[in-house]
Amino acid sequence: MTRHAASTYGDREFLRFPDTSLTFAAADERSDRLAGALIDKGVRPGDRVAIMMDNVPGWPLSWLAILKAGAITVPVNVRYRAADLEHVLRDSGAVATVTTAEHAPHLPGTVHLLDALKNGTLRPTAPANPDDVANFQYTSGTTGFPKACMLTHDYWLRTARIAADQVRLRDDDVFMIAQAYSYMDPQWVTLLCLLGGIPLVVLPRFSASGFWASAREHGATLTYVLGTMPLLMHKQPPHPHDRDNRMRVVLCSGIQPDLHRTFEERWGTPWRELYGSTESGPDLVVPIDAEETVGTGAMGLAPPGKEVELAAETGEILVRGVPMMKGYWNHPEATAHAFRDGWYHTGDLGFRDSHGYIHHAGRIKDMVRRGGENISCAEVESVLARHPAVLSAALVPIPDELFGELPKAFLQLRPGHAATPETANSVIEHARERLARFKIPAYVEFVEEFPLTPSARVEKRHLLPPGRDQRAAPAIQVDKEQK
Repeated sequence: MTRHAASTYGDREFLRFPDTSLTFAAADERSDRLAGALIDKGVRPGDRVAIMMDNVPGWPLSWLAILKAGAITVPVNVRYRAADLEHVLRDSGAVATVTTAEHAPHLPGTVHLLDALKNGTLRPTAPANPDDVANFQYTSGTTGFPKACMLTHDYWLRTARIAADQVRLRDDDVFMIAQAYSYMDPQWVTLLCLLGGIPLVVLPRFSASGFWASAREHGATLTYVLGTMPLLMHKQPPHPHDRDNRMRVVLCSGIQPDLHRTFEERWGTPWRELYGSTESGPDLVVPIDAEETVGTGAMGLAPPGKEVELAAETGEILVRGVPMMKGYWNHPEATAHAFRDGWYHTGDLGFRDSHGYIHHAGRIKDMVRRGGENISCAEVESVLARHPAVLSAALVPIPDELFGELPKAFLQLRPGHAATPETANSVIEHARERLARFKIPAYVEFVEEFPLTPSARVEKRHLLPPGRDQRAAPAIQVDKEQK
């Protein structure tokens, strides 16, 4: 694919980083040399090779190089340490890790510094079979150790094409991305830009205060955001140049319905849902011109190649078709469980409206079971985050002898607000006005910042370390009755 893009688009700009710009031809040539260097180091077809780098040009070039060498890429989050890092490298069976000097000291096993791989022997590379595995893409789950989704070359190309069709990709587009490259979104966006011959602007990291300034600076017309990113941008003070941008579509997973129209009016561009998962790629898309979906929470319709059904009127979202992972590496039982009855079980609940659009109705696993009641964490988090003192919120279940589980809220405050019992009670009073009694958190704890997955979702397992009493200080009990 890089070869075709290089011959088709040649000297057009492909990758734009803060201090580097590469054409399609240059990216092809540099990834060829990296592939040769890896082969010189003993990498063979089918080997797993990890990448652990920040958002630097070496990340996408190494990804392309590993695939050109016939090997399988294992993306590694640069924030991983000790247990997470050991798990991914051991579980994947990675023969080596390509990295940069700042991350090398943390890595066990064979390490190849990127700077030492620049002058490999150029070799012809055999074209990949579409069904060959390209990535062991570890899921950024909020609980438990991640599992590797085996994603094929065909998976990646189909994912890129679906997104390109959704945004009606144009020759003058510029795509901007701010997620970590170890997450899948920058990877399919890279392929989308290879398909369309357009520039990809890669920001070092997501900055809520700087995102739209970067969009103006780079003339971005397309972007993708998810998780906490939209709300964090919305909480920035309005700027006189908010609408001074070239953006023509913002793709987003999880647009807050009551803020959807506000987003569009503030930044002057359509925001459209793209729903899917690492396991299944894009499952639902909302077309650009579907203005009737704004503010409804509709996640869209299945793209060509996909079928999406519901297990009940309001039930689990089930998916089959292509793209789809080949399964979880080293987890045949989890694979069989995920693909029961020939459908991939997403773990998300949904319902279908009168227009056929599917809406999200919570996560099956991201729930608190308080007595006989099920509490959607996402619903409570959304309400808590609307309090003026709250920047971000996470709800987790903690054990309780009487109720089985109780909801505990972790809150990150906006600057200027104190982490006091008075603030905690103010947030809870705000929730009581908007939620059923049983959904009100029993405890509140303040955090300076949240541990986030690469997809900007709160990594809840790190909020509940083993052996710690979640009711003890610094937790604040705010629901004395617990009924």
